[in-house]
Amino acid sequence: MSYEKSNQWVKHIDFAVIDLVCMEVSLLAANMLRHGPLYPFTESNTYIYLALSAAVLLVAYMFFAEPYSGILRRGYLRELRSVIINNVGLMVVLLVFLFAVHSTATYSRLMLGYFVAINIVITYFSHVFWKRWIRRRTNAPERGRAMILVVGRKEARKCVERILKNPYGVVKLCGVILLDKNGPDAQTITGDGRHASVSYAAPSQDSEIPEIMGIPVIGNEDALLNYCKLNVVDDVLFFNTPLCLKKYRDILLNMGIRVHRNMVELEDNYLKYQVNTINGIMTLSTSITPSSLWQMAVKRGMDILGGFVGCLATLIITIFVAPIIKIQAPGPIFFSQTRVGKNGRRFKIYKFRSMYKDAEERKKELMAQNKMKGFMFKMDNDPRIFPFGNILRKTSLDEFPQFFNVLKGDMSLCGTRPPTLDEYIQYAPHHKSRLAMKPGITGLWQVSGRSQITDFEEVVRLDNEYIRNWSLSLDLKILFKTVLVVFARKGSV
Repeated sequence: MSYEKSNQWVKHIDFAVIDLVCMEVSLLAANMLRHGPLYPFTESNTYIYLALSAAVLLVAYMFFAEPYSGILRRGYLRELRSVIINNVGLMVVLLVFLFAVHSTATYSRLMLGYFVAINIVITYFSHVFWKRWIRRRTNAPERGRAMILVVGRKEARKCVERILKNPYGVVKLCGVILLDKNGPDAQTITGDGRHASVSYAAPSQDSEIPEIMGIPVIGNEDALLNYCKLNVVDDVLFFNTPLCLKKYRDILLNMGIRVHRNMVELEDNYLKYQVNTINGIMTLSTSITPSSLWQMAVKRGMDILGGFVGCLATLIITIFVAPIIKIQAPGPIFFSQTRVGKNGRRFKIYKFRSMYKDAEERKKELMAQNKMKGFMFKMDNDPRIFPFGNILRKTSLDEFPQFFNVLKGDMSLCGTRPPTLDEYIQYAPHHKSRLAMKPGITGLWQVSGRSQITDFEEVVRLDNEYIRNWSLSLDLKILFKTVLVVFARKGSV
């Protein structure tokens, strides 16, 4: 099960609007600079067509590239780098579009160059200015909700650090209540599981901490209600303090203060969580595959389109390769094998046959020559591959029938390599994580030099890196790299 990740371009709609305005201003300035100040008005049809097309393409680019991920945490150099990359990416998309509609000769290349340069400058300074305004606005004393954190001493610094990680949030941490290890949540459990006793003790004066990462420590539990009476407090967060929460919850609610309790523990490599409802039961859900419904819909749409085109290409290729396969190694043209897909689902994978008919029987005899460390089999100069089969593999033509699997929905264009049943039954629990997404024709492992990788654990690491950091833009990058790898004939044997 995957949880739904918030869409960055929707979350930062203000930056999206700023970028659209900056782009149109840059396009207007570039046209005036290249053709004169009256060009956008005398050639209004040509200009408006480009302006509208660029706006639509920018919105599409926001969907795929997710340019606003972590934008509020970027420094000056990271922001400049991001703006440059996004502008270059947008220009590539725009040029491809103009080429597809046969309009490249209509627009000046110098004008497009001016457009990119101007847009980088004004977009960068607009982002910097807007982030400063957001910071000034959120840091204003009258803005935001004032929150008190109630936490144990051992977890205090880590919890404060996590809260302060995003300085642009609506809630502002204005104080910390420290609970001593012998405080209200310390308890002794008897052998039969009942609470034997609960002891309370204020922290000693010599152990008092004036502040944690700049946030003042108000005191111990006894100071909570008094502070809330005399100061502005909108929220109180109880972190891992169930007894203290139970004791003060109703009192704080009656004071008009919003009460919170953490639902998950603090972890170094923490996952994101989402509250869901499953058949009427409210749950806190998490997954290593962060994805939203629209992202999955777009990915499936890409698979259907790519699968359809790939199937047509496969039919054409079959006309040429089928006779050669029949002549060199009599038998079926296509090879099918049961593979394991998403979360253990089994399906038949299809390829052009590149091995002799008895390849599976001979595999056991060749296991001693396996150069892979782990549960995958690969060897140099595999005698089971007939001569034309080597050509099919080096050119990756043997993979084309897998587009039928993509069209059926068993596989995706991008994903992880689907293991055989023999490999799958040997998996340790952590190996199965690489099956958290649909397997793909290509993936991060394939474009990272698969022939040079001989350790199965490295394959698992790359697959997990792909799954945990998945995005539509990552799929597009992998598809682009795959084309380069295939034409360079690297890592395909």
